[in-house]
Amino acid sequence: MTAHPAPSAPPTPQATARVHEPRREDCPWCGSARLRNRLRTGDLRQYRPGSFTVDECRDCGHTFQNPRLTVEGLALYHRTVRGAPRDQVADALLASRSSRRRHRSAARAMRRFGEPESWLDVGTGHARFPATAREFFPYTAFDGLDPTPRVVRARTADRVEEAHVGRLTDPRVTTALRARYDVVSMLHHLEGTADPRAELRAALSVLRPGGHLLVETLNPSSAFAALLGRWWLAYDQPRHLHLLPPRNLRAELETLGCAIVVLDHRPVHVPHDLSGALALALSHTLPAPDTPWRAIPPPLAQQHLREALLRAGIPLVAAATVADHVLAPLARRTRLANTYRLIARKAG
Repeated sequence: MTAHPAPSAPPTPQATARVHEPRREDCPWCGSARLRNRLRTGDLRQYRPGSFTVDECRDCGHTFQNPRLTVEGLALYHRTVRGAPRDQVADALLASRSSRRRHRSAARAMRRFGEPESWLDVGTGHARFPATAREFFPYTAFDGLDPTPRVVRARTADRVEEAHVGRLTDPRVTTALRARYDVVSMLHHLEGTADPRAELRAALSVLRPGGHLLVETLNPSSAFAALLGRWWLAYDQPRHLHLLPPRNLRAELETLGCAIVVLDHRPVHVPHDLSGALALALSHTLPAPDTPWRAIPPPLAQQHLREALLRAGIPLVAAATVADHVLAPLARRTRLANTYRLIARKAG
């Protein structure tokens, strides 16, 4: 590693071999060999070393990290490191996807199907969504599944009744939970999974016949993705492995015997595209921050200059946020929409 790595600098060959799988020459969704590169980038939010490539299938539109991170690589890039810098503005904008208002919208979308007896929230984290959904479904038993112990702490806080630590695709989990739930929710979960198809099959296996699967995920077909390129906040490399076009998700669930009862992007578009892109671009135009991966820290004067320039850029990001919200009514109804919601009913 050099003494002054840029945030998007490629890793050493040893690091690449450790954290990346072999590069694919075909689409993991449809098998087509007609791939095109969408972007190459570094870790724009957390400034960790490494270079990441996102490809798109020309035939089905599936968008994926290629080469993909290994399980060990994912754990490395999700691990909290003391002293690691973060883009606080971008983090705050991403957090708006899981705001209380958006959780209420997701729960409200399920009211038309009546009150379920049992509900599993996959990738629940601190289980803030089940806590919000309980306001609409007070008699429903909410359980949470997450690969981290956060879900155990959520159970202690009474946000869920049962806490399951693990992954839905683990046979031990699916066997224990088979056909137990009337609703399974996956809110911004599929994009971070190694095999979205396997996640969908596992979700249907723990649903009862006639039960509903609720999915909210990013839309790689958004015109903002093409307009903003590597600065599109939703790419969030290296944490997002797969972005599924709506038509692919719909076709897959129909193939699995489901009826699609809702497919809509209007209620779930998140107005943060312009502000997120500006925040990322501004941060990476300025002098590089100090990081635990630098052999020699930058001069103190450079660090102070960076902080001063970041503060000076806050009004620009605020103006872009206003523009995002002004454009939101149009974006929700056009190809600018960056997120979509799908509700599927499992065959009875």
